[in-house]
Amino acid sequence: MSSERLKAFSDGVIAIIITIMVLELKAPHGEDFSALAKLWPILLAYVVSFTYVAIYWNNHHHLFYVVESIDGAVLWANLVLLFCLSLLPFATAWAAETEFAAAPMALYGVNLLACATAYLVLVRTLLRAQGAGSKLQAAIGGDFKGKLSMALYVAGIAASGWKPWLAGAFYVAVAAIWLIPDRRIVRVLE
Repeated sequence: MSSERLKAFSDGVIAIIITIMVLELKAPHGEDFSALAKLWPILLAYVVSFTYVAIYWNNHHHLFYVVESIDGAVLWANLVLLFCLSLLPFATAWAAETEFAAAPMALYGVNLLACATAYLVLVRTLLRAQGAGSKLQAAIGGDFKGKLSMALYVAGIAASGWKPWLAGAFYVAVAAIWLIPDRRIVRVLE
């Protein structure tokens, strides 16, 4: 079956996730910039989480650019990814409202790890659906960035109980790694 409906549905869900996150941004009480400065945890958490959602949307788009067919397993794997992403507004809000305390930072890391695992499962499910010798198979390769991301998430979760700011640094580092779009698929198409 075609992947067009899956892509359209995914785009819609991701747009809703971003909308939910932006609705968490409340205007400050006060009329000068010092009132805005008090909201720094909420603004920082929003920027990081928005960046993550944007990275997933971008990579999802690139991933499906080389997909020729999908099956029911791909549909379910994609729904699991969207479910994990849909939890980001909650994890983001809790981390921000507690000014990045240990338990919320651990939960945030678990949520990010769940998203990464779901994306990995989606990729593996797509590889099976495409078959050997597909463009997707040629593009994916060893997936060094994916493996490094998983390790950094685990390190962040472990660090959250000791130094929550260090956990945050690990999570931001993963986002920084993925800010450069995944060129593997583009290279296969050139």
